Parts: sequence; structure tokens; C-alpha cells
Amino acid sequence: MTDRTAVIVGWDMVSPLGTDLEAQWRQAAVGRSGVGPLTRFALDDDFPVDIAGEVPAVDVSPYPFLGPRKLALWSSPIYSHALLVVHRALEKSGIEITPALAPRVAVTFSTAVGGQDALLHGHRRMLLEGKLPPPWANPNSCINMVGGKVSILTGATGPITATITACATGLTSVIMGAMLLAQGRADVAVCGAVDFPLVPPIVAGFATMNGAFQRRPGDGPGDAAGASRPFSVDRRGFVVSEGAGCLILATRAFAAAHGLAAGVELAGCSMTSDAHHYVAPHLDTVARCMAEAIADAGVAPEDIDAVNAHATATTVGDRVEAEALRRVFGRRIPPLTANKSLTGHAMGASSAIESILAVEGMRRGQLPPTINHRPDPALTLEGLDGRLRDLQQELVLKNAFGFGGCNACAVFKRTI
Repeated sequence: MTDRTAVIVGWDMVSPLGTDLEAQWRQAAVGRSGVGPLTRFALDDDFPVDIAGEVPAVDVSPYPFLGPRKLALWSSPIYSHALLVVHRALEKSGIEITPALAPRVAVTFSTAVGGQDALLHGHRRMLLEGKLPPPWANPNSCINMVGGKVSILTGATGPITATITACATGLTSVIMGAMLLAQGRADVAVCGAVDFPLVPPIVAGFATMNGAFQRRPGDGPGDAAGASRPFSVDRRGFVVSEGAGCLILATRAFAAAHGLAAGVELAGCSMTSDAHHYVAPHLDTVARCMAEAIADAGVAPEDIDAVNAHATATTVGDRVEAEALRRVFGRRIPPLTANKSLTGHAMGASSAIESILAVEGMRRGQLPPTINHRPDPALTLEGLDGRLRDLQQELVLKNAFGFGGCNACAVFKRTI
């Protein structure tokens, strides 16, 4: 630990569990899923997916920067939700980005999918109306524009970069923010991710990859809330969802000098590349990422109190993560929580949302339940529980793994 160690001083999120942080925690604590019917677009009878994790409508009236005139050219919901969680996380942190501080504030907030909905709207307009796309189509779909809009909102003029590592994007953003702090390039970093991928070709594309949960012939209407089943013997793929999460990092020295509450630090981290397959995770590099993050924190595997798993509920992904956990921890795998059982899979935003739930759990001394779990004998995981657990956690390992073999792991440490 040094004066430039990254500490987390503010956070906020929206997810299928709700739009208020405290309310979302209450939903998670009682094991109430945010997954329900897919309503973002009209479904044909033969559309392969009919459930999703949708973020409820947000009351934007307290936030002038989210008014209709301000967002007239920013049709993709990634922008309104990104700006909302960033604003609220900064507000909770107590940091005011003054002109003097602005050059020392970095932005790594990003997205994995981006505003493709705006580009698709422009394409439909060309096909159906014979009109060219509106001028805002390309800016909305530009991946790094989310960070740019965050910078404009906050006034931050320090380093800015878009960290895009598929489903690991949110956690990679946090790691990159911490690196900029450690290098002395900034004193504060605005980190996190947003994704709203519930548009027809994206959802259907995940179905044709056999990645997304879809009903099978003979299935009844069923319970949408029971569809996301991480590590379960009957897991059948992830539930596509949406959301946004922001974490504000500061150096330990900056937090102390400004009287900021800093109860959790990023104690260690690692990023690895599988160099193996475009979607299937690779055991060796996944396990190495976990082990390196723990070693970087200067602790041993047996010191880890809990694991916030990536756990998408895909057959191969959950198996590889379970095998990697056994390789790293041996017979003593710490208590696990798989938040996607509650929220579905919000793509790049998922690891930001899950990191926030991990931090909240550390602060409260509780571990959220993993719902819909029927033990898979092939995984031999014993640390999962369908109930909220009282558990004091000094060290938590967070896992995130993305398409293209992009792995990110971090160890969060409670300091007060």
C-alpha cells in the first residue's frame, strides 16, 4: 500500500434490480430477480428470446443535464444512464471537479456494445424511408463517445481512454483507472461501464451463438426470474440484460487530504489474454489471472474471504471458472456469489455492477444470495448459497472474463 494506491470513494449503479442503489441492494439481499419479459421491442412469434433484464424507467426530473433538450441528439440509452450514474457517484464521493482539479481527473468509463441501436435506427431509416441516417447516428455509436460525454459532463480534462474488453469492460476500466493513479497521471479516476444491448440483432445473435437463454420446445411459459442459473446443473446460457455502474477512484493521499471516506481499496489486480478461442475461456490463463491478482495484493489464496464470480450460466464458461477456482484455492474455495443470477448479463457493465455489489457487501458484512442454483456434481462447488449470508469480508476476489479471451481479476480490500 502506498500513497498512490487506488481507493474507492464513490459508486452508483442502475440495473434490472432498480435505479436506486439502496433499493437494488434490498432486492439482491432477498434474492429477488430483475429478469422478466423482454419488452424493449416487439417480438415475432419465431423470435428466439422472450426474456431479459431491463432497467426500470428513471425519474430524470432532478437532473437538468438529462432533460429532453440536452439529450435530443443522444438517443441511445447508454448516454443518459452513464451520465446519471457518474453524476450520482461523484456526488456521493464528495469530490467537486474544479478547474484546478480537472487536469488531474482521468476518465476510463466505457462500454462494450456501445450505441449500436442508433446506427441500426439509421439503417432502418435508409431501407424503409429512403432517407440518409441522421447526423447523430455515428456519434451515438462511437464506443469512446461515452467517456467523452462523461468528460464533458464532469469537466475532467485528465487522461481519457475507452477500455473495451467485452464482458470484462467494467472491471478493466477500474484497473486502468488505478494504473493511471499509480503512475501519477491523475489523482482521481471516473471508472465503470454502461451497456444497453436489448436490440433485435444483438439479442438474436447471442441466441444463434447458443449463448443466450432461450426456451426449448416443450417448455412451458415458465418463470423468467428462474432463467439465469449460474453454476447450476440445468444452466442454459445467460439472460441478456442492461445497466450501468460507476466507481470513483482516488489515490489514498488525495482521499486523506480531502477527508473522503475510503473504506475499500483496489489491493491487487491482473489482466491476461487467453490467446486460445474467440469465445470459449481457457483454463490456464483464467486461473493465472486469479492467482496473479491475489499475489499482487500481497496475500495468499487462503486469505480471500469471498469470490464475486463472473458466472454467466453458460456450460463451458461456468465449468472453466469452477476448475480455475479449484486450481487456485484447492479444496478450500471461499464462499461464492454469482450476481448474474439476479441481474442477468449486462455485457460490459456487468463487472462494474458486480464490483459495486461486492463493495456494498464488504461494507455491510453480507454476501448476496445466488438464486436458481441446483448443484452440478461435475463442478463440485460448495460455496454457493441461495440465502443472504452474514459474512465479514476483508478481501474479496472479483472475476470478469470477456469474449476474445480478455480476463480481468481484482482483489478489493476493506480498510475500515
